[in-house]
Order: sequence, then structure tokens, then C-alpha cells
Amino acid sequence: MTIHKEGHKIIRNLLIILILINLGLHFSTISKVSQITVLSFSAVILFFVTRFFRTPSRNTPLDANNILCPADGRIVAIEETTEDEYFKDKMLQISIFMSIWNVHVNWHPIEGTVEYYKHHSGKFRLAKHPKSSLENERASVAIRKDTDKAIMVRQIAGAAAKRIITYAEKNKKVNQSEQIGIIKFGSRVDVFLPVNVKIKVRLLDNVKAKNTILATWK
Repeated sequence: MTIHKEGHKIIRNLLIILILINLGLHFSTISKVSQITVLSFSAVILFFVTRFFRTPSRNTPLDANNILCPADGRIVAIEETTEDEYFKDKMLQISIFMSIWNVHVNWHPIEGTVEYYKHHSGKFRLAKHPKSSLENERASVAIRKDTDKAIMVRQIAGAAAKRIITYAEKNKKVNQSEQIGIIKFGSRVDVFLPVNVKIKVRLLDNVKAKNTILATWK
């Protein structure tokens, strides 16, 4: 288990602020009970922020025929829809909701070449809201494996998420289970797949990034 690089500065600054607050209280006239209460609360905050940026080490079942899950969380939607941003075609959408308890690092489900990337400014609705996929702050990455095999991963900010980090670059080759990026504090990931894939998950399944197989190519 390691701490994601995007969390290093946040954790360091938070630690400095908490140390200064508690030192100030230590040399003040505030009661010992209040000092201990603030110290305990500070420790809890630091623990949860550090935990949020954790990056687990996982053995990944790499297989070119598999489409792996890009995020930890729960499957909240499996449906056929029209992907209007890039592919302009009917696709299968699988949506994964990430609670504050989940790992928020995201990974590429397949190997291939990034042929489209775009970051969209937007609202900060609850990530479970159906309109969040099109109205929230989001980043879309389309990856092509072969001529007839391409997918899109869309990182979506939630009500508490204020920043999406994406490492995708157009025309860059990516490997299965390579990091896409991270969504800071609450979010959702939508995966758009060709309609002819074989879905391997069900609604409300709890899934793990890099381990759970979302679908397989037919």
C-alpha cells in the first residue's frame, strides 16, 4: 500500500496546519480536555485524508480478451445508451459509484492507444444522479485496441469532488491496468463498451479495480 503522488502535497500541508493548531492550543489557556479533543479530531482527519489517497498493490489478471474494471465501487447502472461525445453510436454503459471509503485511483481497462481525451468543466451533482455523466465536471478518454474494439472511460466528479486528475494524452499507447488518474473526494466512473461484448458484472455488484472483469470481447 502506497500513497498516491497527488496526495503528497495535500497531506503535508494538512499535517503542518494540524501541528500548528495543536501547538497553539497546547500553549494556550484552553483546558486539557479540549486540547485532547482537538488532537483526537485532528488525528481522525489526517487518517481519513491519508486513507483516501491510498494506492493498493494488486495482482492483476492481465488478459487481452478481458475488459477490466477501472475503479473500485459499486455497479449502479448497466444499460444501452447512445454515446454522443465521441463515438456517436449505441454502446453499453456501465457506471461505477465510488464512495468516500473506496480507493479513488483509476486504471485503464484495456491496452491500446488513446485516440480521444477531453476535460469538461461542469456542475457538482451527486455522482449517483443520472445526469451527472453529462452535466458534472468530467474527463473522457477513448482507447482503441483494434479497428473494431474501442471503449471510453469517463471520470465524473461528485458533490464533494473538486478536481479530476487524468494522465491521458492523445495518441499515447497505454497498458492494461496502467493508471488513468485519480478523482479527489467522491466520484463515479462510466465505461462505454461496444454492444457486442459479453458483460460479466451485475447491477449492485461491488467491484475492484484491476481485479474485476467487467466484460470480455466476443
